[in-house]
Amino acid sequence: MGTMLTVIIGVASAVVYGSADFLGGLASKRIAVVRATAIASGSGLVLLLLLYPLIGGAWSGSAVVFGLLSGICGAVALALLYACLAIGPMSILSPLTAVVSAIVPMTVGLLRGERFGALGYLALGLALVAVVLVGFVPEKGAVRPSLAGLLMAIGSGAAIGLFLVLIDLTPDDSGLVPLIMNRSVSTVVMLGAAGVLALVALARRRGDPAVARDARGWMPGLWFAVGCGLLDATANAGLLLGLRLGDLSVVSVLTALYPAGTIILAAIVLKERIAPLQYAGLALAIGAAALLALT
Repeated sequence: MGTMLTVIIGVASAVVYGSADFLGGLASKRIAVVRATAIASGSGLVLLLLLYPLIGGAWSGSAVVFGLLSGICGAVALALLYACLAIGPMSILSPLTAVVSAIVPMTVGLLRGERFGALGYLALGLALVAVVLVGFVPEKGAVRPSLAGLLMAIGSGAAIGLFLVLIDLTPDDSGLVPLIMNRSVSTVVMLGAAGVLALVALARRRGDPAVARDARGWMPGLWFAVGCGLLDATANAGLLLGLRLGDLSVVSVLTALYPAGTIILAAIVLKERIAPLQYAGLALAIGAAALLALT
């Protein structure tokens, strides 16, 4: 029963994460990435603070420290993720991020002494093939991710994986405390970065496209970013519950299924089209994540 509940929570959190990422990508197309991330972090923090009286959690040194460290990783992860999704294509870069985010906690688990059967190692091999098919497609007319997009997706996946490891290290009785600390530090970091960029924009004024977009203010992507933050915080709460009930390796891989939500929304809303080999890569990426969960 516990295992089934963990799977349900993990898959549900993945769908919510994917929807949040889609909104984050849309927000980052309209306003500066740092601003979109700051708004998302702030709105998620407000939601967690409202939920804390209902859910609670014990404050301790380890809960605060690991929560703060996870917040730094989360801020880096979200900034890179929304930036690469803004570049696009979402349906390609989101699965790449997910595969990397699953491999990092699994590696940590192996270093801790965890071992996987033949199925698990097969899944890792499939994941690597998926990365090649998704990122390097020779077909004419294929939607090709840029090198910058690929590098940001890999960096985001590594930061997400480290975030998962740090959250897993928090005490079982800490409740929402690690997530509150996580959101607090990420909000402060991203608001500070947004302030610095605003000063730079004022100094440079016109002439640079990036500065021009930064000068557009906060409103064009505000509600996309707010919705992103609320969904992301909800998914984080589900992730934390899943980690309390199950193992890091299983929950992290189930969570890595989140591109399904992003891909579906990108196909419906943005009408993104990808090449057959890339479809094969996406299928392998999702199948590899499912196989890893079975291990």
